[in-house]
Amino acid sequence: MGMPITIEVIDAAITQDEIDRVFAYFVSVDERFSTYKSTSEISKINRGELSPADYSEDMQTILALSKQTKEETEGYFDIQHDGQCDPSGIVKGWAIQNAANMLKAGGFRNFYVDAGGDVQVSGYKDGNLWKVGIRNPFNRSENVKVLALTNRGIATSGTAIRGQHIYDPHNHDMQLLDIVSITVIGPNIYDADRFATAAFAMGKKGIQFIEKLAGFEGYMIDAQARATLTSGLERYVLHK
Repeated sequence: MGMPITIEVIDAAITQDEIDRVFAYFVSVDERFSTYKSTSEISKINRGELSPADYSEDMQTILALSKQTKEETEGYFDIQHDGQCDPSGIVKGWAIQNAANMLKAGGFRNFYVDAGGDVQVSGYKDGNLWKVGIRNPFNRSENVKVLALTNRGIATSGTAIRGQHIYDPHNHDMQLLDIVSITVIGPNIYDADRFATAAFAMGKKGIQFIEKLAGFEGYMIDAQARATLTSGLERYVLHK
């Protein structure tokens, strides 16, 4: 996926084989959905080599979820751009969620799965809530907030690492320069990830979109390094 993936399982019964199985799943997702691999299914679709009747079940699922998300975000989430399909904005959270479900199916309850900074946490670490930092986009070695979470997903969309890679579907030619990052906490990483991507595409009004979503909180940092928080985020903040 072109990003680091970290899995930590606290439950004593975990085996290396079970961890390897989760990593193998991530590899299979990358092989299918990577727009950087010419052999991937999405690359074949973009070259017109596959008809919809030949799409895999996972591909059909992702396309359906993408359509649903587009409708739920008033078109701000759109995987079509310049005649090409790039579902990366929904695949990562979906894959992390599926990996977490694999661990749960194996009977594990206390773990986290992190792919490129998007995280699903479950249960506890040594009896404490999981601690997840929100990075300062202007100084990647610093956290602006540390959150204490359990059974939640947290995802950040922004330009600090990959530069301008998210666009406003309603204005393709306009660069998104007003904000540099938006972090979303949700009931699971799939929803947190897709809504973080859509909220970033909305610019400064993205934080209002998150505010209105039941069960979600957000933390936005604008180009002037000012932060805007949703009304309920503070309850997750770890105070030293």
